[in-house]
Amino acid sequence: MISILHGTIVSQETDGIIVDVNGIGFHVLVPNYMKDQVKPGDVAYLYTKLIVREDAWILCGFDTREGRDEFELLLSVNGIGPRLALSILSTLTPEVIRAAVINNQVEVFNRVPGVGKKTAQKIMLQLQDRIPAASGYPSLSMISDVDSEVLAALTSLGYSLVEAQSALQIIPRDTPQDLEARLRIALQYFSTP
Repeated sequence: MISILHGTIVSQETDGIIVDVNGIGFHVLVPNYMKDQVKPGDVAYLYTKLIVREDAWILCGFDTREGRDEFELLLSVNGIGPRLALSILSTLTPEVIRAAVINNQVEVFNRVPGVGKKTAQKIMLQLQDRIPAASGYPSLSMISDVDSEVLAALTSLGYSLVEAQSALQIIPRDTPQDLEARLRIALQYFSTP
């Protein structure tokens, strides 16, 4: 099947990109963060997964092999299709997904649009035996109520959950639990080049 695509990006679509490979245009579904990073004329090197169904052939692409592997892992969960798996990978990094499963933190998946409580529990249950407990994935610390408010504020400003979580990580541990102070520091993450 199609495992890798190397070509030129022709256009961005609502759900992915069009990649020209030697005169053939492939419509590739990609996570939102990838779609937002590219522009027509860029050279693309994608690790792909072709899903063949009775009514459609769906080609999904990722910038890393790890992203494709995580996508395939999510597809192995009953009820998770390619679009929901892409939505999960648009919101959570592979490292966050694995750490959440290893540490049994179902609430992490509840942050993904389209994933309800039952689906989040199903993901946890079905992936626990497929992701080996590894020391390379540290526990996702439970965040304080103030940091939850900072996350909510950042996402309401239009930042993705992944971006908001990255901004939270730059807040020094000794910063007071004051919403305004913590939000001000988190916003500095986005203003630094």
